[in-house]
Amino acid sequence: MNTEIFQYVNWLHSFVDQQSRTLTGLESMVKQLQEEVARLKERPPVQIGTIQYSFDQLKVETLEGTLNIGVNPADLEGISDFAVGNNDINAPVSPKHHFQRTVEIETAIQGYLETELPDIFRTAQEQLNMTVDESYFTFIKEDIKKQLSNRIAAHLKESASGERNDDPSGGIIEKIKQEIKNGVYVFLQQLPDHVKGMKSE
Repeated sequence: MNTEIFQYVNWLHSFVDQQSRTLTGLESMVKQLQEEVARLKERPPVQIGTIQYSFDQLKVETLEGTLNIGVNPADLEGISDFAVGNNDINAPVSPKHHFQRTVEIETAIQGYLETELPDIFRTAQEQLNMTVDESYFTFIKEDIKKQLSNRIAAHLKESASGERNDDPSGGIIEKIKQEIKNGVYVFLQQLPDHVKGMKSE
């Protein structure tokens, strides 16, 4: 018999033997799964009794914000009346709304820096009767951008702890704009004399 044919037959025998073992294992697994399914079918079904809530016992006169009802139905048996006052309800701002307001304010201030900051810088120099190098303008602008997130967060926190306002974002934007104007003026005012190019009267 040729050696190559012998090796091929030997390999074929090994392959068929391996496939036979795999098939036997799969048959055993299918049998186990069928037995498990049969056991699950024999189990009695889970039944949930009727749950009744007596919402007619809950009286809400005025409600603002979010109301979470977390009373167990068994606890309602001894309670005849709920009355909720709205005097001290202060619902927190949702993270989504907080994020939207932050983005809205930051976008407005970024636009303000691009369009108005050059005029603010020039006006402050005129008020102080001085001229400084344009590198100070770049420094001021970058410094404001670095501080912007913290200033917005501080104003939003202050706004949340104070009185409710229908449009708090607009008020915060105006406050930050005023802070920028004041900050530019104070920064230029406090520069050392040797960098100030004083204008002649």
